[in-house]
Amino acid sequence: MTDSNKPSLEVCLSPALLHLFDVKNSIVVIIDVLRATSTICTALYNGASRVIPVASVEECVNIGRAISGITAGERDGRIAEGLAYGNSPFEYPREFVENKTLVLTTTNGTKLLHMAKDAIQIITGSFPNISAVCDYLVAQNQNVILGCAAWKDRVNMEDTLFAGAVVSRIKEHFDVNCDSAIAAETLYHSAKHDIYTFMKQASHYKRLAQYGLEKDIHYCLTPDGANVLPLFRDGELIAG
Repeated sequence: MTDSNKPSLEVCLSPALLHLFDVKNSIVVIIDVLRATSTICTALYNGASRVIPVASVEECVNIGRAISGITAGERDGRIAEGLAYGNSPFEYPREFVENKTLVLTTTNGTKLLHMAKDAIQIITGSFPNISAVCDYLVAQNQNVILGCAAWKDRVNMEDTLFAGAVVSRIKEHFDVNCDSAIAAETLYHSAKHDIYTFMKQASHYKRLAQYGLEKDIHYCLTPDGANVLPLFRDGELIAG
């Protein structure tokens, strides 16, 4: 806590910077807008019993086999070799995912999740569940780190935009003494009237668009399509 008696709100723009933050005394929000955290909230919203995030494809296959789960994930935007499903939220409608376990591995998001394991609480956030995230953070009245999964440790546009959107919504409840939080909010205000068009200049937009995934991108940038709160407990994400 600072002298203002409000908890702190900070933005970590890359996993490579996370060691500079006080993870142990904070709630950490894992942000991987395109597409891991958008897919996680969508699967839970559509009735998945849990999502188990894992680092490697091999681990994903082994756990999935052991528990008869859905093995899913991507590397560099494509379905990872050896896995049955990818990282598109549209692959997980209720009739497919309800009451099932999704075992998920991704290029960036699952790595950051495991890096933040010492936090007070870990949740995942994306535009489809932004209201649930913001309501939870305000209610908890704890220090918050908005952790961007980025792209192979390089700062990316979409995660920064989401962090900025959260800062914009909840900053009055927090002490914001963090340049990256201010920068993220400034970027969000530049983009908020048409985030999808703004994102067309981003590297990850171009990466996914070449695979014909514009529909995914649009969904992942749209607020409250899957407004559930994924909580990380005992190695798995459940709907809070």
